[in-house]
Amino acid sequence: MNQVLEVNPEQSWARVQAGVVKDQLNDVLKPLGFFFAPDLSTSSRATIGGMISTDASGQGSLVYGKTSDHILGLTSVMADGTVLNTAPMTMDDAKILSQKVTPIAKITQQLLDTCLGKRQQILEKFPRLNRFLTGYDLENTLNEDLTSLDISRVITGSEGSLVFVAEAKVNITPISRFKALVNVKYDSFESALRHAPSMVAANATSVETVDSNVLNLAKQDIIWHSVESLITEVAGKTVLGLNMVEYNSNDQADIEQKIATLSASLEVAENLGVIGYQITYDKADIQKIYAMRKKSVGLLGKTKGSKKPIAFVEDTAVPPENLADFIMEFRALLDGHGLKYGMFGHVDAGVLHVRPALDMCDPEQEAMVPKISEQVVALVAKYGGLMWGEHGKGYRSEYGPQFFGKELFAELRKIKTVFDPHNKMNPGKICTPIESTESLVSVSDKKRGEFDRQIPIEVRTSFEAVMSCNGNGLCFNYDTTSPMCPSFKITGDRRHSPKGRAGMVREWLRLLSNQNIDVIALEHNIDPPSWFERFRNSTDKRVDNDFSHEVLEVMEGCLACKACSSQCPVSVDVPGFRSRFLSMYYQRYMRPAKDHLVGNIEKMAPLMAKAPGFINFFLRQGWVNSVIRKTIGYIDTPILSQPTLNQRLNGNAAMHFDLDGLKQLSPEQLAKKVCIVQDPFTSFYDAQVVESLVTLITKLGYEAVLLPFMPNGKPQHVKGFLKEFAKTAKTSADFLNQLDDLGLPLIGVDPSMVLCYRDEYTKVLGAGRGEFKVQLVHEWLLQFELPKVSQDKTQQYALFGHCSEKTALPTSEKQWQQIFAKAGLNLAAVSVGCCGMAGTFGHEASHIEESTGIYNLSWKQAVSQFQPEQIVATGYSCRSQVARFEEFKPKHPLQILAEYL
Repeated sequence: MNQVLEVNPEQSWARVQAGVVKDQLNDVLKPLGFFFAPDLSTSSRATIGGMISTDASGQGSLVYGKTSDHILGLTSVMADGTVLNTAPMTMDDAKILSQKVTPIAKITQQLLDTCLGKRQQILEKFPRLNRFLTGYDLENTLNEDLTSLDISRVITGSEGSLVFVAEAKVNITPISRFKALVNVKYDSFESALRHAPSMVAANATSVETVDSNVLNLAKQDIIWHSVESLITEVAGKTVLGLNMVEYNSNDQADIEQKIATLSASLEVAENLGVIGYQITYDKADIQKIYAMRKKSVGLLGKTKGSKKPIAFVEDTAVPPENLADFIMEFRALLDGHGLKYGMFGHVDAGVLHVRPALDMCDPEQEAMVPKISEQVVALVAKYGGLMWGEHGKGYRSEYGPQFFGKELFAELRKIKTVFDPHNKMNPGKICTPIESTESLVSVSDKKRGEFDRQIPIEVRTSFEAVMSCNGNGLCFNYDTTSPMCPSFKITGDRRHSPKGRAGMVREWLRLLSNQNIDVIALEHNIDPPSWFERFRNSTDKRVDNDFSHEVLEVMEGCLACKACSSQCPVSVDVPGFRSRFLSMYYQRYMRPAKDHLVGNIEKMAPLMAKAPGFINFFLRQGWVNSVIRKTIGYIDTPILSQPTLNQRLNGNAAMHFDLDGLKQLSPEQLAKKVCIVQDPFTSFYDAQVVESLVTLITKLGYEAVLLPFMPNGKPQHVKGFLKEFAKTAKTSADFLNQLDDLGLPLIGVDPSMVLCYRDEYTKVLGAGRGEFKVQLVHEWLLQFELPKVSQDKTQQYALFGHCSEKTALPTSEKQWQQIFAKAGLNLAAVSVGCCGMAGTFGHEASHIEESTGIYNLSWKQAVSQFQPEQIVATGYSCRSQVARFEEFKPKHPLQILAEYL
């Protein structure tokens, strides 16, 4: 159900299945010069079928309209299995069809009776809005001159209450050649709202707005790094509102003229609250700004505390000329309840998104939802608007009769009857069949808060990363070059996403709490069950229905890449609560051998490196690999470095570590020392990288000090050996703090290991972590003015960033480019997602299909675009994954610098 079936650019249409994601369709259309116009903030995961169900719209709807304005035909399935093919038909054809004895004939007759017979009432009742009344769209089912009827218009916006949409033929729109975006800054949000209509009148393609709450949250998010130069501060003033005014045209001169006119008006608009503006013509920069705007819903969910923004009055629509007064009264209403909120949306269409912050675990606050809803219904009616201008009715269907009126609402029920007489299709939404006694759903119905409050508050607080998931769905991102979430991208199973995993753990915590199990005490159990008890539990069929097994399944599919901890708008850190779950799960059940292998790899690697030839000989034997696969569940076991790191650096001063000796050095002598913090993967499996780092440090005039290998604990954390990890972290932190006290720079090579010192160490040790800081190589190199390499050695290099690194440190790729540029080298950052290795995930036999599939999503094609010697990768896992599939191993970027400088 997710295929683009046909594209006809000559006739400007495409035929798609309902599961196609909007961005997916636009990626197919872009090379042809077209796009599917309704522009949603959720375009990275919104399906065409979903857009049809809600008659979705978004930015630029004044120009591009709603989804229904682009539907040329639908293939749908009724509850009884009847297939409907719908498209516009002439009124004569509709009347002829209505005389037949078929399901579509009955539907056609009812639509004629309602839409034609009640035409005057419809025109009088339906508000004159760009975001017109749908669910069901009685007005536009007939065209203006009443010569055509289109059943698809009724289906679009019906929220699945009539049929199941399987396929759509959609209109596609030519992409404008030129764009410009003006970011207008205001001294208040009210000023931004009141000024917006004049921009709409100036023929802008769209006018979007955000308030200061959204802007301030964006500034704390990873996304701000990409837009901070495009939305700069105003000296001596505070930006409290922002209007983003876009102009599109195929004529550059046309845009320039409109921009000039707007700029002239803005220069003299200080009395209207304008405090500054910026213009950008770069399409990539425009997309960055809209990416920030699109993330607004998720960003609002990042508010601290138990009160979280809740969607129930978030898409009201009023005539744009009434919007400012409406919003001021709306804000007064919410302020009267003492609620916090953020606002953003489409001021050109009179739609603003508002999510009041409530603690839904508090019954008193939950009870405010229907109370506020009733007040907002009255408010939008006062200003000639609608309760739902974009996202459908859903659980607000109970308010339908107030907007349609008794007579027209009865017509909706008749239409529901001819489509779905037994109320099987999304029952309770929009309306019920005419003879049905079933009720509509209500905003007073049971909510998630009723389940969440069954979890004790101390558990909810402890598992904040789980409880904070607000369902924004960014983790369903279609873009294969986006790091989040690789397991969802390859499985298509929503359980295998941050949202899915958070939901599973949420339910697990609830079930434990209902069994009077103290989760906090369980996690810190100092007397866990014996080996025999765990063995018995693992073999006892009576515990097969333990919900924990279902949670384990989705946790095992997580790559622990940590992209979600920074890319998710509310920072749902799955690897963090995954480790906690595994720790508790394996108090009750036996651990698999592979977990013990990973958890102890930092102890085993140094021992194996003492006899690499012997170990590697056996690892290269097919029968040995077969045994490892069958007994432990590991494949493609990595080969130890030969020569070893010790052999490579034999006689090098870097090998002579003496802590007491370092303490005796003067500040001047210490200033020339640089300590290398080893990790097991680079030191024992990719030793030439560490050797190159020593060479690079020496070439820069410093003395490298190779610290004795000390376990980092990251593998223990990944597999949930949390007690062991805490001990490892404490030992390592104590040692590194001694060196930090001397003022020595500490640098490490592998991103995931270095970042562990910053994140997991802080969480497990708290203040006991100390102040030591381990830098990644590029962070240390940034301080230097590097010597230029000779021109005959320069070529284009391609950087394949480590997903944990570029999400936790969003400027890392740019910084590597800056470093290479200083040396006169060209480095391009390649846009790729996860490579599929993720530490040891790709070595687990049970995950080989997923690992291979994830690599093929973005890395395989990207790697094929370059020569092997051009490719550099910062992650050991990434280099190993390329070596597995491409028969060459990329270098680390530091190796290029060490070679050329």
